[in-house]
Amino acid sequence: MERPAWAPPGIDISVPSVSRMYDFYLGGSHNFEVDREAARRAMEFMPGLPKVMQANRAFMRRAVRYAVDHGVTQFLDIGSGIPTFGNVHEVARAADPAARVVYVDHDPVAVAHSRAVLEGDDAAAVVSADLRKPADILHSPETARLLDPERPVALLLVAVLHFLEDHDRPYEAVAELVDALAPGSLLVLTHASYEGVPLEQERIGGAVGVYRTIHNPLVMRSGDEIARFFEGTELVEPGLVPMPRWRPESPVEEEDPSAFSGFAGVGRKA
Repeated sequence: MERPAWAPPGIDISVPSVSRMYDFYLGGSHNFEVDREAARRAMEFMPGLPKVMQANRAFMRRAVRYAVDHGVTQFLDIGSGIPTFGNVHEVARAADPAARVVYVDHDPVAVAHSRAVLEGDDAAAVVSADLRKPADILHSPETARLLDPERPVALLLVAVLHFLEDHDRPYEAVAELVDALAPGSLLVLTHASYEGVPLEQERIGGAVGVYRTIHNPLVMRSGDEIARFFEGTELVEPGLVPMPRWRPESPVEEEDPSAFSGFAGVGRKA
């Protein structure tokens, strides 16, 4: 198996990674054949998976612009993945050049590539840390340097919480992060769900099974279970909705039905 020059030393390129599969769905080039194979297996059950990922990214960009429009120019993007066109710092700075961004991921390829992309950028950084350990994120030198705890922060948890099982205590992790943020901060998240997917549940179950076999269980939660993540915040209009329906910039009827898989929402901390 040929090892690309950009692959960080010590990476096991025989094991698929969800962030590299996500990169593949989005048409990126920082993935290995093992990631592409796993992604294609999942797409045999859910051919619309790339559309789901594109809807995630499009929602993220709209939410970032919403944050800047409402005076929030600090961003903490956890589970940020491999940088692709239209990153948080690019979208935020197009709206406000003073925006500051901390990216967080535990995939070594995502971290290494993010560092390469951000080299020489004093207003953005990447932290190698795990969402399950919020203190490591909140007390990292990069977070301390870039984010003012006295001012609102937009906390982005886009397409990441569904990789945490209940025993990982995802609700507690989100609550700990939100508690640390200043009033006026925003919680921005998307989450996979069986609700709204235009396929039979066993087809979706096949795709979920692919993730389970690569030791990254995909946890499908109900709308009510996803809404629980927003405790301590007030959902902004239009509430918790399918991703294309959150403040769309074009008619949503034109969207691929697969894009309506899962939920998106933004909550404001009082």
